[in-house]
Amino acid sequence: MEKANVEGDLVEEQQFVVDDVSKIIKDAIENVVGGNTYQQNKVNGWTTGVVEACTADLTKLMKPYKYIVTCTIMQKNGAGLHTASSCYWDDNTDGSCTVRWENKTMFCIVSVYGLAI
Repeated sequence: MEKANVEGDLVEEQQFVVDDVSKIIKDAIENVVGGNTYQQNKVNGWTTGVVEACTADLTKLMKPYKYIVTCTIMQKNGAGLHTASSCYWDDNTDGSCTVRWENKTMFCIVSVYGLAI
């Protein structure tokens, strides 16, 4: 029975944990964008900073995954924004997490896809 528990723990350690990934995304957005107001000339830097921070923290988890990270920042001006994604993968190992963040002047949507190696 001990062996089964050890194997179960190992499998759990290797899984894509949405709560962990969500925290990484939220921390990256807060650290990079934080309380800033929307400024068009800074959006490229912010999106790059968010995806790089997410990727760096995800790799620190030391899990056997390849990650895809996307970030969209949009000014709050009443325009609509619709997004969708579709994945063909192994539901037992692969996973995704999307976080929608906003302040008074902008929306930030970050998606992370984790693909088991």
